[in-house]
Amino acid sequence: MRTVCLHGAESTGKTVLAGRLGYPWVPEHGRAYCERHGTGLVMADLLAIAEGQAAENRKAMAAAPPLLVLDTDQLMTAAWAQMLFGAVPEALMAYPKADLYLLFEPDVPWFDDGTRCFGEHEKRMRFAAMAEEVLVRAKVPFVRIAGGWERRERLARAAIGDLLALEV
Repeated sequence: MRTVCLHGAESTGKTVLAGRLGYPWVPEHGRAYCERHGTGLVMADLLAIAEGQAAENRKAMAAAPPLLVLDTDQLMTAAWAQMLFGAVPEALMAYPKADLYLLFEPDVPWFDDGTRCFGEHEKRMRFAAMAEEVLVRAKVPFVRIAGGWERRERLARAAIGDLLALEV
């Protein structure tokens, strides 16, 4: 089984694309958590979100699909920790990693859905940079996804196709 994780700043099309790719996918646990508890997060909330995401990921992996798309994982939670608190607990970096990360660039309009925090241009760019720094720190493979919605989907499909071709 291969895993692909969608990664990047808020409002860059990750969730929408996850549902359009046609593969089994795991929704973002943090969104549901923030809808229930609000966005006034403390570090303990981020650790709870990370463990909740891990549980959802394990549950989906039990079905053993050939490819599983993760709307997010603990590396994105690590970027949140860095952005909100200036520190990343090692526990967030220790979770299993996806086979490939698709790093979504913040070059599309930001949309406030009630759970998003970094809509100001400067904050959004800073958060995007932190999201990339976490991937580099974790030494995981990633492909940049940028441009309009159709181009994003095309790039994501191509990257997934390349990953699946490695299995041959």
